[in-house]
Amino acid sequence: MTAEGTTPTSVLLVGLDGFGRQHLRNLRRLSELGRARLIAGASYSDPGPEVRGDIPVHKTLAEAREAGHRPDVVIISTPINTHHDLALEALAMGADVLLEKPPTATFAQFEDLLAAAERAGRRVQVGFQSIGSHALPALEELLSTPEAPGGIGELRAVGATGLWLRREAYYARAPWAGRRVLDGVQVVDGVVTNPLAHAVRTALHIAGARDTDDVAGLATELHHAHRIEADDTSIVSLRTTAGIPVTAALTLCAPEDHRPPWVTIYGTEGQAQLYYTEDRLEITPNREAPFNAGEAGRPRTVEFARTDLLENLLDVREGRAEALLSPLREAGAFMRVLEAVRTAEDPAPIEERHVQQVDSGPERHPVIPHIEDYLARAVKAPSTFSSLGAPWAASAAASGELSLPGGPTIAQLRTGEDISPTDSPRPFLDQVRTRAGVVVTDQQPLDHTWHLGVNVALQDVDGTNFWGGRTYVRSAGRYIWRDDHGRILTRAEQIDDVDDGQRLTQQLEWLDRSGEALLREERTVTVTARDESAWELDVAFALTPAVERPVSLGSPGSNGRVGGGYGGFFWRLPALADAQIFTAEASGEEAVHGSVSDWLAVSGRFGSVHGPGDATLVLVSTDEDPWFVRHAGYPGVGMSLAWDSPVLAAPDEPVARRVRVAVVDGLLDRAEAAALGSGLSAELTATRISR
Repeated sequence: MTAEGTTPTSVLLVGLDGFGRQHLRNLRRLSELGRARLIAGASYSDPGPEVRGDIPVHKTLAEAREAGHRPDVVIISTPINTHHDLALEALAMGADVLLEKPPTATFAQFEDLLAAAERAGRRVQVGFQSIGSHALPALEELLSTPEAPGGIGELRAVGATGLWLRREAYYARAPWAGRRVLDGVQVVDGVVTNPLAHAVRTALHIAGARDTDDVAGLATELHHAHRIEADDTSIVSLRTTAGIPVTAALTLCAPEDHRPPWVTIYGTEGQAQLYYTEDRLEITPNREAPFNAGEAGRPRTVEFARTDLLENLLDVREGRAEALLSPLREAGAFMRVLEAVRTAEDPAPIEERHVQQVDSGPERHPVIPHIEDYLARAVKAPSTFSSLGAPWAASAAASGELSLPGGPTIAQLRTGEDISPTDSPRPFLDQVRTRAGVVVTDQQPLDHTWHLGVNVALQDVDGTNFWGGRTYVRSAGRYIWRDDHGRILTRAEQIDDVDDGQRLTQQLEWLDRSGEALLREERTVTVTARDESAWELDVAFALTPAVERPVSLGSPGSNGRVGGGYGGFFWRLPALADAQIFTAEASGEEAVHGSVSDWLAVSGRFGSVHGPGDATLVLVSTDEDPWFVRHAGYPGVGMSLAWDSPVLAAPDEPVARRVRVAVVDGLLDRAEAAALGSGLSAELTATRISR
């Protein structure tokens, strides 16, 4: 016997087509178990009234009520714009409600419905099916014991990724499909609010953002490649009141169909991926963590069961369960997202030149090139399409550009204001390219999202990380996520024309995590033409304490990591094929890394989303810092300001460095690179002596 009687719970289903068919199948299952009895239906797509099977079907819920039906539970599986009014009708009938997602089309409707449910004393379960997954309480337990063997540490960030494909027929199935407003009525159909709404809601749940007050900040970037008015390719960036960033990067313009979406849970000691449509959790602990030694550090996959949300509602009614799994109130954070999408400017159309159209007629669908990479970077950084430089997105936060006389732009001046706090925001040169247009930099790459084009950064400035990512800790002997990231702000900037080029002068301030200035920097960046196939970049910087004491400039190398002395001038390269890395004395990454030489050459086929091309970089410096070189793990070169010991910047003795780089189209052999490098080195030496 149940707490409310022995008879099955009576159910009325509103919306028999579309997802309503899933509810019909589920109701047959529950009927066979003696848990529920479908007494009537209401269909807004059929003319009605009629009899379908052995139940009467009415055109509207009001007609069903007039016919004398008084169900215990009303299931509402109709278009988004009908949810609010139908749910109010169901509550007025004295019924509990299972309401399909999203619960309402506006935040005001949500608040009104929530208040109405509380006044009526009835239950409203929202049909975010993934919230019934048993993987979610398992994740909560995993994160509540951060140092348990096989764990991923403390929660650091959450990301949702959806790569789906939708065809023309999908948007032709109903008048409201792909619409934001239809005949003056809010519809709010779009990738964030409808097909991949489960990804957003699941990510918010894991991050602890459920009620409306759990959201501290929220931004959206909405696009569409389909011939619709709603969004089909979007990013939602959110920060919870507990400080956890949540990023949803979603598209309906993927090259393949039926790929299951997933939520990535980033911990301080590993990560997990929840494929929520399959209730499958893949856990990858950080094996360097002391508590993940041996078998505990091995990746593992766990599959979970799921509690049906209608069954959960029945259990709560009958006293078998204490609480709803997906109550209306806990959709509050999601409704904040929906409202941000609804009130945002219309999604920006992605121009045809940036899209590949596949098939024709009802099967036609757009594919956005490189969309998988953009979504992966956006979630991991976290970042946005604009910041990542997607050619179809708005321009990134930039202060200008550098050009050669009569030539195209050869570098963008990024402010870094749009970079994630854990990637240590700072100014950098982006999309640096040869005279022929080969792009020779990368920024926010998937392997190290804190690598930013051409820039100056250090991982340890009196304990503040201005490099980004994890910090190498001597006492632990490994990299650890810490809340120690600083930022570098541009306080003044000017671009002047010079002979055969331009000069950028900047005054920068290095701020610790509390906003206090540690360093002041004067930086000069000069670009000049050499010939039709080459130009030069000259970067000089001086670091002076902003406090009345010496400031220590360090690196992982100075903190005990052998060979990890990166910091100072750094150039992140894009993918590099057939790479040749050499100095006058040595060849290859292993031999050149950590060496001191007048010049360093990197030559090969540079590849990026902008297209591949052959190029050579010849770097020259008269400072005694070793070269930092990476290729096997990731491509990047730089000067190691604090290779194996810290350097002190004193108020009366700034730390100054200067690097010149020849950016050349095509491949140079050792003799050609040596001639160029020796000439640049001699010029640089003469310049220093003259000063």
